[in-house]
Amino acid sequence: MSARATTRKQSGAQFQQATLLAAEAANAALPPNLLARLSDPARQAVLALGRRRDYAAGDLLFRQGDHHDGVFLIDEGLVRSCYLSEDGRELTLGYWTAGHYVGAPQMFGGGRHAWTSAAESATRCLWLPGPQLRTLALEWPELALALIDALVHKSQCYCALLQLLATQSMRTRLARLLTMLAAREVGSCTQLSHGQMASMIGSTRQWVSQTLARFAEEGLIVKESDGGIRVTQPQRLAQLR
Repeated sequence: MSARATTRKQSGAQFQQATLLAAEAANAALPPNLLARLSDPARQAVLALGRRRDYAAGDLLFRQGDHHDGVFLIDEGLVRSCYLSEDGRELTLGYWTAGHYVGAPQMFGGGRHAWTSAAESATRCLWLPGPQLRTLALEWPELALALIDALVHKSQCYCALLQLLATQSMRTRLARLLTMLAAREVGSCTQLSHGQMASMIGSTRQWVSQTLARFAEEGLIVKESDGGIRVTQPQRLAQLR
C-alpha cells in the first residue's frame, strides 16, 4: 500500500477505475464486462440490438423516478449514480467506468429508476432496450448467464455499501475511502472535493473538512499547498474504528 497517494480537489472526479465505498474496494473496480464474455456471434447480436449514445459531462442518462426502459453499457467515460432522499440529501452510490453498466436492477425494463445516473465526463454508452434484451437472452443462454453475473456483481457492490453505511461510523467510512484512494496508483488516483467525499460517505462537506483537519492533527494525512491530501499513515488510517 502506497504511503504517498494524493487526492486533489477539482470540479469533477476523474476515475480510471470504478469507485464506491466498500469494505473490499478493489473488487468494485473489476467490471463484469458483459460483452467481453460473449462469443463473437452473441456479441454481434447484442451490438446489433444496441444503440450508441454519446453524453457530455453533466448529461443525464436517466433520472430517479423515470420509467425504466433498458440498461446502459459504458463503452468509455465516467458515470456517477446517486440517490436523492425526500429531504434533499444526496448519496453517491458509485462512479462507473468502461466495462460496467448502469440501469439495474430491472435489466429488462419496467418500473421506475430507483436512482439517477449522469455522465461525469464525455461518455459513450451502448443502450440496450429492455424487452428486446429479454428476447435476445432467451435466444442466447450465454447472454442470460452474463447478465445474471453482471447483476450479481452490482448487487454485491451495493450490499457492501449498505453494510458500511448501516454499521460503520462516518469517521470510519471516511478513513476507508481515503485508504482506498491511497492504495491506487498515482495515475489512477481519484480527485475528490470535500463535497464529493461527503456524498460518498453519507455526510456533509463541513463535517468532512473538520474530520480531515483532525486526521492531519493526528499525523494520518498531510494537506498539500495545492489542496491535495497525502496519506502518510495508510495502515493506521485503515484500522480506524
